[in-house]
Amino acid sequence: MPYVDRNPAPPSDPRSLQAYVHAYIEHLTARHYARQSVQYKRASLIWFLDWCRERGIERIHEITRPVLQRYQRHLYHALGRNGKPLSVQSQCNRLTAIRTWFKFLMRENLILYDPASELELPKREKRLPKHTLTAEEAEKIMSQPDVGTPAGLRDRAMLEVLYSTGIRRAELLNLELADINHAAGILAIRQGKGRKDRFVPIGERALAWIDKYLDDGRAVPATETGPVFVDETGRPLDPHRVSRAVKKYIGQAGVEKEGRCHLFRHTMATLMLENGADLRYIQQILGHAHLSTTEIYTHVAIHKLKQIHSATHPATLPEGVADRLKTARGEASDDEPTAQDVLDALDREAMEDNEEER
Repeated sequence: MPYVDRNPAPPSDPRSLQAYVHAYIEHLTARHYARQSVQYKRASLIWFLDWCRERGIERIHEITRPVLQRYQRHLYHALGRNGKPLSVQSQCNRLTAIRTWFKFLMRENLILYDPASELELPKREKRLPKHTLTAEEAEKIMSQPDVGTPAGLRDRAMLEVLYSTGIRRAELLNLELADINHAAGILAIRQGKGRKDRFVPIGERALAWIDKYLDDGRAVPATETGPVFVDETGRPLDPHRVSRAVKKYIGQAGVEKEGRCHLFRHTMATLMLENGADLRYIQQILGHAHLSTTEIYTHVAIHKLKQIHSATHPATLPEGVADRLKTARGEASDDEPTAQDVLDALDREAMEDNEEER
């Protein structure tokens, strides 16, 4: 979510609450935490500091466990920017930022007592599975952009990439021209969530739409560098504008399912699982290092991922699916994630990304 830092310079009072937050944010930045993660933690702490200030709490020693419990009750009744109560996930995220802040202060010997150490987070909701699209619904949405216009051609290419690869919105917008290997049918995802790089298979149809967009729809000529998808002036696209566009196309297709960019990530994984893709390969494509407390595996060859993707993704229109799967699948680990593990991980991602996509 976008956030404007209201305290860019070190506070003049080294004992103020703002000074302690500033020290924590500098620590996270120095350790190369993802910019988005640092921004969200900073925003969560500033929200808490604003709440404290309204109640006359100005010093760190004034923040006690009862104070934090009062803030937790405040979050329960608080409304988000959309006028609706904060989700349990949002409440947990804001409280977690406070807990990690106090852990840092204790570790650096800046405080003698951690009032957040025994703070219990709200129990996360047991939710029904997130919406996913059928292959037919996905195709309807693909056909909505007006490809007779540069903007429509760009949007069609973006939809195809989201559907084919299951990458995140931020990963789509960070995609650079040099990251596309047309010959191999592979995208290089650089500095994805958790600052991790990975390779992702992409179908021929999505590549064809990228090529058409680059040839006929891109605002400025494609070169060796720069983002793939840009606005009408050649500048990087605004993330919220992309989310609104995706929501618009879903509505135009008559698909009565909630979702934006993440809907295609969930759909890709679900449809490939239904078509017989090995769970290990789905995990690798999504960039999920862990689906449980045990790491399932370390490396899977990219050509294997490409074979599985071609054999199970609906948009690739494969022939001889069973034979190709038999060849590509290989021996499975005895300690594999389950399909529910994969879908649960996607649900958790969707809840975490919900505020950003809105």
